[in-house]
Amino acid sequence: MRAIRAVLWAVIWAFAGAFALAFTLYVMRARSMPDLALWHQPLLIEDHGEDATASLDAYLAREARVFEELGRGVQRSGPSGPTAALNRFNPESPNNPANRKRNWNRSFELAVDEPRGGVLLVHGLSDSPYSLRSAAEIFHARGFWVLGLRMPGHGTLPGELTRATWRDWRDAVRMGARHVAGAVGERPLVLVGYSNGAALVADYAVRVIEGSDDPAPSALVMLSPAIGVSRLAAFASVQRVLSYLPGLEKLGWTAILPEYDPYKYNSFPIQAGEQIHALTTQLARATDRLAARERLADFPPTLVFQSVVDATIPPAAVVDRLLSKIPPNGSALVLFDVNRIAQAEPFMRTGHEAFLRSLLEAEALPFELTLVANAAPHTGVVVARTRRAGPGVGPLWTERELGLVWPDGVYSLSHVAIPFPPDDPVYGARDRARGTSPLNLGALDLRGERGVFGVSMDQIMRLRYNPFFPYLRARLEAMIDAL
Repeated sequence: MRAIRAVLWAVIWAFAGAFALAFTLYVMRARSMPDLALWHQPLLIEDHGEDATASLDAYLAREARVFEELGRGVQRSGPSGPTAALNRFNPESPNNPANRKRNWNRSFELAVDEPRGGVLLVHGLSDSPYSLRSAAEIFHARGFWVLGLRMPGHGTLPGELTRATWRDWRDAVRMGARHVAGAVGERPLVLVGYSNGAALVADYAVRVIEGSDDPAPSALVMLSPAIGVSRLAAFASVQRVLSYLPGLEKLGWTAILPEYDPYKYNSFPIQAGEQIHALTTQLARATDRLAARERLADFPPTLVFQSVVDATIPPAAVVDRLLSKIPPNGSALVLFDVNRIAQAEPFMRTGHEAFLRSLLEAEALPFELTLVANAAPHTGVVVARTRRAGPGVGPLWTERELGLVWPDGVYSLSHVAIPFPPDDPVYGARDRARGTSPLNLGALDLRGERGVFGVSMDQIMRLRYNPFFPYLRARLEAMIDAL
């Protein structure tokens, strides 16, 4: 009996020691993070109830009140410190979106007289409608009625993401889809989702199959889809609970950074990570239910664009959790490979190679696969190699020249690069003819001593535009014409 007690006490002391060590590390991490600012608090009155999503008019009226309140409050208070000149909340800053001709943090609608169809655009987590502006222009030029919808909690203050939930975003997507469908009647309805928005449009499609009374989409488009996230996100609630303790408020955030980006939050709260985990978890369960009932044949054709390397979302998730489960229905996956000729390739990790090899060597795939990659190991010229769905009859792969080349010094795409063309005025490449402005975040090319910047060099170096956007545009236009 004494031996059992001794073992029990040893286990208890071990757990207590582990907890004390973990708590100490949490405290040290909290103290090392930058101080929270005014915009890290949920200060705005943004109604997330049913009345707010009763119609687009009601939704936009609420949005107008939120931005009016934002202008009266936080932006007038102004930031301080060395980064204040470029802070998006500084009234005098060129990065303040309110100083632009149009504030792309807000929802936008592009109408046409005789629409060929309608499209709802759903941005990602911590993003804004600006991220899908170029996609909106492609659809609108093809005669589609366009609605780019701001998700609750976005485009205003990072602190607003501490109380917005995935169900709020789901309700907004349903309202937006009903509005677009009402504007175009029986014509095709397309849902475009970027990152977290891809999970939301997939959730919408699944709910339609399960019997919701919402209009059925004719097709989906997913850009850097957040269909699955790291399992570590499930434990985020522990850190968030600790952040309620006095002095540990910073633990409610995975990142506290200067807010110089006009259309995306740089700081990221734990609560937002919990919400995307909850959304993708219930989406996986729903797709498993439909697959077991052989109902995924009703899932709309889906066109996916994804980088082979993605530090935000595991690139295999959209294949394992969705595309591989859908019977052949015209869906397609476009993968952007790493630059095989880049000088940086010898320094790259190789974790993505197993995922890529599993697709390239598969005997059959239920979706079309296209790999945008170097034409040969000695050249930066890229081609599109496409494999049809199924086991393949005749040549397994076809190759198409694109007339595109890897830019100098670019070794891969990134999660955030996919939806932006090279000439994007905020995230695009340097245009030597017109120069750059403080807004041209994609053209930053900085060299110097380490430890000088208050922002991670990983963030500054991250590619913000897609050099192969012309191919993405061509695929979207072909899909629209096919509809």
